Amino acid sequence: MTESRRERPRDDESPDEQVSGGSSTGATAAGLGEAVTAAAAEEASTRRRRRRRRGAEVEDDGSDRALKARNQLTPRWWIAVMVTLMVVGLLWIVVFYLSSSQYPVPGWGNWNLVAGFGLVLVGFAMTTRWR
Repeated sequence: MTESRRERPRDDESPDEQVSGGSSTGATAAGLGEAVTAAAAEEASTRRRRRRRRGAEVEDDGSDRALKARNQLTPRWWIAVMVTLMVVGLLWIVVFYLSSSQYPVPGWGNWNLVAGFGLVLVGFAMTTRWR
């Protein structure tokens, strides 16, 4: 094998020998520090991947509660209410224009536009919480 490639460490080698490749040149402390850093980075990466997975069980140690609350999917009724508000608001505005300002509520006049746009805006605001 070439010098740039490391051989697989043997089970009978000590950790210092495994990191340094079997030589005792004094670089074992630096090599061990790099190995510890690499192991910590790999463990953190594994934790992140595990959290990203849907349906994966996460330990309940308190720190993950905010993560769980943030990653929960919205209930099905949320989508139905959101779409309904936007469609009703749009229909409210269309009826107002087609009826020459007489309907949906005759006494409101141009405030019917405000009501229609208000319904549409509430529906769009709900889309920001949709997951």
